[in-house]
Amino acid sequence: MATMRMTGAEMVIRALLDQGVDTVFGYPGGAVLPIYDALFKQNALRHVLVRQEGGAVHAAEGYARASGKVGTVLVTSGPGATNAVTGLTDALMDSIPIVCLTGQVPTHLIGNDAFQEADTTGITRPCTKHNYLVKDVNDLARVMHEAFYVARSGRPGPVVVDLPKDIQFQEGDYVGPDHVAHKTYRPQTRPDKALVTRAVELMAAAKRPLFYIGGGVINSGPKAVAQLTKLVRMTGFPCTQTLMGLGAFPASDPLSLGMLGMHGMYEANLAMNQCDVMIAIGARFDDRVTGRLDAFAPHSKKIHIDIDPSSLNKNVVVDVAIVGDAGLAVEEMTRQWRAGKAAPNARALKAWWSQIATWRARESLRWRRSNKIIKPQFALERLQAAIKDRDDVYITTEVGQHQMWAAQFLKFERPNRWMTSGGLGTMGYGLPAAIGVQMAFPDALVIDVAGEASILMNIQEMSTAAQYRLPVKVFIMNNQWMGMVRQWQELLHGGRYAESYTAALPDFVRLAEAVGWKGVRLDAPGGVGRVSAAMIDHTGP
Repeated sequence: MATMRMTGAEMVIRALLDQGVDTVFGYPGGAVLPIYDALFKQNALRHVLVRQEGGAVHAAEGYARASGKVGTVLVTSGPGATNAVTGLTDALMDSIPIVCLTGQVPTHLIGNDAFQEADTTGITRPCTKHNYLVKDVNDLARVMHEAFYVARSGRPGPVVVDLPKDIQFQEGDYVGPDHVAHKTYRPQTRPDKALVTRAVELMAAAKRPLFYIGGGVINSGPKAVAQLTKLVRMTGFPCTQTLMGLGAFPASDPLSLGMLGMHGMYEANLAMNQCDVMIAIGARFDDRVTGRLDAFAPHSKKIHIDIDPSSLNKNVVVDVAIVGDAGLAVEEMTRQWRAGKAAPNARALKAWWSQIATWRARESLRWRRSNKIIKPQFALERLQAAIKDRDDVYITTEVGQHQMWAAQFLKFERPNRWMTSGGLGTMGYGLPAAIGVQMAFPDALVIDVAGEASILMNIQEMSTAAQYRLPVKVFIMNNQWMGMVRQWQELLHGGRYAESYTAALPDFVRLAEAVGWKGVRLDAPGGVGRVSAAMIDHTGP
C-alpha cells in the first residue's frame, strides 16, 4: 500500500482533494488553525468564509442538493461545533450528504473543560448519520475517506469528523481513497426481484392506483428521475410528490397531482385517501403527509421502496416493503412491467381519473385578487411568470407560510432546483443555502423566497454573498407577522397572537445597500411583475 508522510492538517486537505471536493464552507478558530494554514498553502480548494457556523452548514446543504456532491464544512471547536448542530440536524432529516470537520482541543485536554471544549461527538451523535473522534494521526486518512463514503452511500446524511489540535500537527502516513474500504457499512442498493414482481402484480390489478414520490428519488440521481418519469407515463397512473420530492416528476405533466400533505393539493390528498394501491418511492410517510395514522389511506395496498431499511414499516405498515436504491428499483419495476406486458385496468383507471378531475375542479389554490394589497399568491404567480422560460433557475426558501406558498405556486420541471428545509423546518435556511447553490452554479439564477421573520435568522450571510460577489436574489414577502405561527394561533388558540408580530423590523432596502446589495421595496400589486424582472436582470445580489 502506497503511503505518504505528512501532517494531520495536510492529510485533511489532501483527503478533501482526493474526494473531489472543490468548495469548503467554514469559519476559522484556534482549534482548526493548522488546517487553515494548510488551506492557505494551496490553490485547488476554494474556501467560503461565512459569518456564522450555522450558515456554513446550510450553505453546504444548498451546494450538495443542487450539485449532487457531498457538501463540506470546516469549523472550530466548542461554539463553532455547537453552532453547526442545527444544520447537521436539518441535513439528517432531509437526507443531505455533508461532511463537517470540527476542531477539538488537544487529546490530553479532552474531558478537562478546556477553553472552547465541547463533547462534539456526544452532542452530534443523535443528529448525524455517523461521527468520528480521531485520536491517532495514522487513522486520519482512513476516517476522512470513510466519512465521505458514509455521507453519500445508502440514505445520504451528515457525518462529523472531530479533529483534536495535536493530531493536526502530528506527522503520519496518508493513504488514498483507493486503499480504504469501510469494513461494515454496505447498504443494499439492488431490490429483491421477487418483491418487485409482487409490486408489479398489485399495480396491474389496481383500480385506483397512485404514485407517492419523495426526495429519495432525487437523491438517487438524474437517471432515477428519468426512469420514474418513464414508468409513470407508461402506466398512466396519477403521481403526487412530497415537499422534498418536488421536481422528481414534471409539474406540468397531466399525470402530476402536485404536492400532497398538510399544505398540499386537495386532489392529491383525496387521491391518497381513496387509492387502492399506493406506490411510495423514496418517501418516509412523515406526519405532514399522513395526518392521523388510523385514518391514512384506509383502503389501499401499500408498496414502499426505500434505501433505508429502518424507514420501512416505521410509521405505516405496508404490504410490500422493498429495500433498495430508488433508481434501481424503478428500473427493475419498469423492466418487469414491460416484460410481463402488464397493463392497467383501462375502464377502472378512466373512472379514477374522472373522479380526480372532479376534485381538481375545486381549484384548491384559487384566491381572490386585490388591487390594493400584494397578495402572496399574486407575488409568486408573477415571479413564476418571470422565471418560467429560464432553464437555470434554482429556488431556496426560508421556513413559514411563504415556503408553502412557494411550493404551491412555483412549478418545478426538473430535480435539484428546489431547496427547502422539510423535516426540521429551519428558519434561516434559505439565504445561506442560496449562497451554497450559487457557489456550485455561479452563472445560474438563484432566488431565496423569504419571509421577513425567517430571513432575519441568518441575515448576516448577506455579507458573505457580497464578499464573494454572488448574485443571489432574495424575494421577501413582508407582512410583519410570523405568518404560520399567527395562522395556528388564529386556528387553535382563539386569535391570541402571542409574540408573533414583529414591531421593529429593519429597513431591508437600506440594509441591502449597507452590505453592497441592491434593495427595492414595493407596496402595491401593480409593479410586482416589473420589479421581479428587474431583480432577475440585476447583475449583483
